[in-house]
Amino acid sequence: MILYGSSLSPYVRKVLVVAAEKGVDLQLEPTGPTPGQHSEGFLAASPLRKMPALRDGDYLLADSSAIIHYLEAKFRERPLIPAEPRARGTTIWFEEYADTVLMACGAKIFFNRVVAPVFLGRPGDLDAAAAAERDDMPPILDYLESVAPEQEGYLVGDRLTLADIAVTSPWATLAHADCAVSPSEHPRLANYLGRMLSRPSFTDWTNREQALLERVRAA
Repeated sequence: MILYGSSLSPYVRKVLVVAAEKGVDLQLEPTGPTPGQHSEGFLAASPLRKMPALRDGDYLLADSSAIIHYLEAKFRERPLIPAEPRARGTTIWFEEYADTVLMACGAKIFFNRVVAPVFLGRPGDLDAAAAAERDDMPPILDYLESVAPEQEGYLVGDRLTLADIAVTSPWATLAHADCAVSPSEHPRLANYLGRMLSRPSFTDWTNREQALLERVRAA
């Protein structure tokens, strides 16, 4: 199976981490942020020209949530979406919250501090990034602090689920933009994210991302 996209995208990374945690082999075919960097395979698989997109033989599918549900149905070992109704509902809620509310704020920060200057060769709007971090992020942090486990544990039940992966992935992206959770202001969230981001399924990709950013910035 081929996944089209860049792991710097929290949506792409979310799929890659799900695959790693489930033991599913996905081949990442890099795709850049501009139309000139899109491969024919990506264009065929992604009608909206957004990453990620998946090719599994002759089957094409776009959107991270759709791809994850496909993988969950096809590879039933190590399930990441609970079957119990309340746990499933809560898991999908956290994924939706991360994909929309958290990333509506995070995208302003990451695009203007990283994507525009590093990959598009033009200055980002640093005032917009600062405003998002100052004005939009605090209520998100407060909410996530209120639901984060106190010490060990996960967002839903007693094991890793899609909820944990979806909420953590944007923070891996934001770390590349010098945006992190303060342990003094949000200790439970900082501890939780530290544990999640230290999992090999995340570090395998975040280490590569950091190396890529260093190479591009040095070029």
